[in-house]
Amino acid sequence: MTKPDFSKSSDGLVAAIAQDWRDGQVLMIAWMNEEAWEHTLRTGNATYWSRSRQKLWEKGESSGNVQKIKDIYLDCDGDAVLLQVEQIGGAACHEGYRSCFFRRLTEQGELQVKGERVFDPDKVYK
Repeated sequence: MTKPDFSKSSDGLVAAIAQDWRDGQVLMIAWMNEEAWEHTLRTGNATYWSRSRQKLWEKGESSGNVQKIKDIYLDCDGDAVLLQVEQIGGAACHEGYRSCFFRRLTEQGELQVKGERVFDPDKVYK
C-alpha cells in the first residue's frame, strides 16, 4: 500500500493528523481526499479537503502558517495518515494557538485553555 485507501469511507476521506516533527506535539486533525493527498506529495506542503467549503485547502493559504512535510506515515488499515510537519509561522490552529488541542478537560468537567495565542485570528482572517 503506497497511498491511503480512500474507498473505505463513503465520502472518500481519510483522517490526517499533523504532528510537529521536532517535539511530537499533535497540531491538528483534518481530512484528505485523493486530490489533497496527490497535491501534498507534489508540493511538499500539507493540503487537506475542507468539508465546510468543499474544496482543497493548502494549510497556510490564508494565514501564512504553512505545514512543510517532513515525513508521512500510513496506519495499518490505510484509512488514516500521520503527517510529520514543520509548522511555519508558529500556529496550526485557526484560533491562533500552536495546536488545535489547546483546551484541556478538567476533573470538574470544564475546559481549561493550555497555551497562549501565537496570532490574533481577527487580524489574520478578515
